[in-house]
Amino acid sequence: MELILSIAIGVLVGSGVWLILRPRTFQLIIGLCLLAYGVNLFIFAMGRLYVGAAPIMPKGGFVDPNAYADPLPQALVLTAIVISFATTALFLVVMIASRGVTGTDHVDGKERDK
Repeated sequence: MELILSIAIGVLVGSGVWLILRPRTFQLIIGLCLLAYGVNLFIFAMGRLYVGAAPIMPKGGFVDPNAYADPLPQALVLTAIVISFATTALFLVVMIASRGVTGTDHVDGKERDK
């Protein structure tokens, strides 16, 4: 399970970085989204991967903390998803406005000669 998750994180981050380096704004936005998804998976994986484990320990008595998932990474990822959605919406609005002003969707505002 850890190997598959590590490969998925690597593919998402690698694809995101590659798309961030592209010259068009839409590719930049998609690259930022993929990078955010990769980071979210990484943070989620840091909370230990347990299938069927309760996220919160019950009160009273001795409790083995290794039998429970850490709720902090789950809360951080949930917050990051909401923030990522809002910034993506903002970037799309800025991209549409920039396209209307400059007439191109290149990051530097200039079309490349072919």
